[in-house]
Amino acid sequence: MSIGSILDVMKISNGQTMTMKTILVNKSASVKDEGEMKFFIIGLGSMGKRRIRCLKALGYENVFGFDKREDRRKEVEAAYHIKTFADVELAFREVRPDAVIISVPPDVHHLYMEMAIARGCHFFVEASVVDTNMEMIKNKLAGLSLVAAPSATMLFHPAIREIEHILQQGVLGKISNVIYHSGQYLPDWHTYEKVSDYYVSNPLTGGAREIVPFELSWLTQLFGFPRKVSAQVRKTINIEGAEEIDDTYNMLFDYGDFLATLTVDVVSRYATRRLVLNGDQKQLLWDWNEKVVKIYDPVKGEWSREEYKMNEAASGYNQNIGENMYIEELKCFIDAIKEKWPFINTMENDHRILKLLYACEEADRKSEYVEFR
Repeated sequence: MSIGSILDVMKISNGQTMTMKTILVNKSASVKDEGEMKFFIIGLGSMGKRRIRCLKALGYENVFGFDKREDRRKEVEAAYHIKTFADVELAFREVRPDAVIISVPPDVHHLYMEMAIARGCHFFVEASVVDTNMEMIKNKLAGLSLVAAPSATMLFHPAIREIEHILQQGVLGKISNVIYHSGQYLPDWHTYEKVSDYYVSNPLTGGAREIVPFELSWLTQLFGFPRKVSAQVRKTINIEGAEEIDDTYNMLFDYGDFLATLTVDVVSRYATRRLVLNGDQKQLLWDWNEKVVKIYDPVKGEWSREEYKMNEAASGYNQNIGENMYIEELKCFIDAIKEKWPFINTMENDHRILKLLYACEEADRKSEYVEFR
């Protein structure tokens, strides 16, 4: 779908507006009163704890958790005062949740999505990178009155909203090219544990590989899907614990009438998200460290600035990763359950994003362009 796609406008919790392409999901099942809804967090690592904070911020107290690790369960019980379980089946039977939030490593997402579907629970699942049983899961969801919500956190970033609005208004003129770099340093992700101790050291769920679809969730929303792709995927430096993963993805997307280059890496010593959009009328520049979207007008010979605010980041996180994105994302999920509007992402769209990642990896293996449909 091109940049000029028809856009819907959706209200979100803080009264702002955000644009999105028209998406369709099934109508949800009957919804309990807000105070009665029960949420079950599967996985109590960094993302599971973040989702607990999000629910608390939204005023929900009926929150329960599961993790196989005793240390995580004890930490969560002490910090957030919720009941946790070591047995997921027992938890489902005892809690009987209305909604499940799946915050486990990506290579086991499918196991818990299938559990949620089997028990008639709406579910939210963190950003994925593997599509195990995805076709079967989509088939099971067809015709069911369940909200299935794959994460698309960056769509709730205020800069992305502003950039989408600018594109919708045609301010830049005809787009010529898109240049984007997303870089982090893998050991900085979890400073409290070794890289080798969690899923980013696994080639299937490796750090750089995982971030590609995370970024594509918003890039494809703004620009659509390319016609063909080429890529170079490499391990370029030595990081202790990450010996088996590729740390850099360089990708070129051919849209026919414009091009996009995307670099995702986990070798950048300074966390970076930087976007350049070149149109035939103006240029857009966004650097997430500056908290401003800038547009250069050559007629006036000056830059205009659209500043935005991010809420404070949680302790231990990069200052640019504000909690508000994650809170609004869960608010969108809950509002979808309440039938206010569809969730911003669908399982079908999420699967297509993963297929785009796989097409890039195929292009690297073959050293040629790969058609994408």
